[in-house]
Amino acid sequence: MEPRSPSPAAISSVERKFHVLVGVTGSVAALKLPLLVSKLLDIPGLEVTVVTTERAKHFYSPQDVPVTLYSDADEWEMWKRRSDPVLHIDLRRWADLMLVAPLDANTLGKVASGICDNLLTCVIRAWDLSKPLLFCPAMNTAMWKHPLTAQQVGQLKAFGYMEIPCVSKKLVCGDQGLGAMAEVETIVDKVKEVLFQHGGVQQS
Repeated sequence: MEPRSPSPAAISSVERKFHVLVGVTGSVAALKLPLLVSKLLDIPGLEVTVVTTERAKHFYSPQDVPVTLYSDADEWEMWKRRSDPVLHIDLRRWADLMLVAPLDANTLGKVASGICDNLLTCVIRAWDLSKPLLFCPAMNTAMWKHPLTAQQVGQLKAFGYMEIPCVSKKLVCGDQGLGAMAEVETIVDKVKEVLFQHGGVQQS
């Protein structure tokens, strides 16, 4: 996938906006990415960029996401020689806040273990811990109930990341129970709360 604009670190604007980097992983909840981005863009003063895993692309159409969207190929296409930008570092520098929604079981396990084998996990591994990182778990109920999940969520919280808890509902697979990503409105409200705390937006 070709990037639709230059590397974010190279972008400058007259009026500084608050930069939100949205990470999306391969949960069926990635279907909500276009709505989530749209609602975030309704917040005054916000600029949004998306980093997607390859599996997440199965659940949405890029043309429905009205912001710059980066995936694994972009990192390698941008870097040809020593002086070229390193995308996962540029994105980390650009972003004031990171929101991973949804965070699937696979990427949860990777992040908790420090694995960084794609663009998104590299951004998270390089993340500046003085900046907020919010994550929204989303997975099948049986996966959510596995003992590893609680350990891994606890590890992310120990890093200083903020959980937006999953909710209970009938999942797309037919199972009933915890594991569904928080509602988009809940996620956006939490982002607003964190932005207000960090001086990024005015309280409404």
